[in-house]
Amino acid sequence: MIIVAKFRVIVGALAFLVMALGAQLSSAQQPTSVNPEASAVKESQLFQELNRITGRCTVPDQKACTIEQPAGRDWRHFHEVTLRWIGGLAIIGTLVVLIVFYLWRGMVRIESGRSGRTIVRFNGFERFAHWMTATCFIILALSGLNITFGKPLLLPLIGAEPFTAWSQWAKYAHNYLSFPFTIGVFLIFLMWLAGNIPNRVDLEWLKRGGGIVGRDHPPAYRFNAGQKMIYWIVVLGGTAVAASGYVLMFPFYGTDIASMQAAQVTHAIVAVLFVAAMIGHIYIGTVGMEGAFEAMGTGAVDLNWAKEHHNLWLEEEKAQSGPSETQRQPAATLAK
Repeated sequence: MIIVAKFRVIVGALAFLVMALGAQLSSAQQPTSVNPEASAVKESQLFQELNRITGRCTVPDQKACTIEQPAGRDWRHFHEVTLRWIGGLAIIGTLVVLIVFYLWRGMVRIESGRSGRTIVRFNGFERFAHWMTATCFIILALSGLNITFGKPLLLPLIGAEPFTAWSQWAKYAHNYLSFPFTIGVFLIFLMWLAGNIPNRVDLEWLKRGGGIVGRDHPPAYRFNAGQKMIYWIVVLGGTAVAASGYVLMFPFYGTDIASMQAAQVTHAIVAVLFVAAMIGHIYIGTVGMEGAFEAMGTGAVDLNWAKEHHNLWLEEEKAQSGPSETQRQPAATLAK
């Protein structure tokens, strides 16, 4: 019995010794201190596991359970870097090209001079729809560009409080003026669709530079190829910015975060390209061509202007009922 008891003591001591050695080896493999900034688990490893990192929550809005969305970082880089490059190159590039072109070409003059007679080109309703859409577009463009360029450009110039007030009112204007702008785009689409279908005359107009690059005056109907391009840019571009803009104004109505980000990217890219195209349109309608502004200003254009730039349309007007002309008084008479 004594021998058995001694054997049990020896076995117990050996077992205790083995356990102690195992614990010592295990503790030797563990770090002596914990560094909360150590890259034991890298962020990229977590991002590779799921497209988003979610937690468990009981709130009704399950979108709140999304703790981190890695795609949001790509969106933020687009908004803060990529979009500014796209917008800057498109808008500033267009302005530079137009300035250089104006210095080289100058204003396109009415070569035969003014006749003193005018013909109605756009009626009152057409001009109203145009100017309503144009006015809304200018305010929408300025308020929209503020979102992308306001913070780095405008904020340092006017200070935090004025910039905050301006941005708040710009946001209100951007939201509410989107509705008359959309109506205006729809009216433009309906009013001028028939005259903006491409045809063979447009190809000849493009080949001859539209009378803008050179001194030639290619034939054109009521709308030439350049004006038709502007028309479709307004219709298609306006539809795209309106549709994507309303998705942003009324978030998560049948959309998720990824769809909202896609809508914002679409809205931003189309908008800055839209602005660049309209700068070219404004140039032609003001300082780029003599007599062009009068078409939307008073609704009537000089007869010689119509002959040089839209001769086929003028012939159609004469064939139908004769030109609706009004005799202009000489400048000396007006001055009296």
